Amino acid sequence: MRLSNRNKASIYNSLSTLLVMMAVFGLTVFVANEYRFHAMGKESYLLIIVPVLLLIIFYIRGRQIFEYDSDGEALNFKNRNVIPFFNKPLHDEFPKYKLIKYDVVSILFFKRLYITVSSKNNGSTILKYQISYLGDKEVNDLKLSLNKVVKANKEKKDKIDDDRRIFV
Repeated sequence: MRLSNRNKASIYNSLSTLLVMMAVFGLTVFVANEYRFHAMGKESYLLIIVPVLLLIIFYIRGRQIFEYDSDGEALNFKNRNVIPFFNKPLHDEFPKYKLIKYDVVSILFFKRLYITVSSKNNGSTILKYQISYLGDKEVNDLKLSLNKVVKANKEKKDKIDDDRRIFV
């Protein structure tokens, strides 16, 4: 199964640009008001606070573009920001049999995907992805696909354990 919100990159890029422009415009109007016009009182601080707060929330929510591919024998996860230099993009690819479990955490308007993968060195590794910009249907499809992989892995592990018990 393939899942991607890459087609919304232009929307996120436009939103980011709009928020930056609002912050610059608010700062310009604030400075002009403070030093020249004196038309507004304490409300002029809202010209800076509101756009900057919206901009901070936009970037705190995480990387905007998430891609998932479970076709074949490997799971492929990509997570990147619309502004390339802002965050380092994540790209992980590993065999399906290494997936142990996953968890989707949703707090207010933040969503995170935690993937636990078996590892030779530590026993397991947790990979973190930001999926705040995925819709509910996309998140449900992702959960369904990951459930299938986890269930198949558990069945294989149980079968191997049963076979070991028989031969011991």
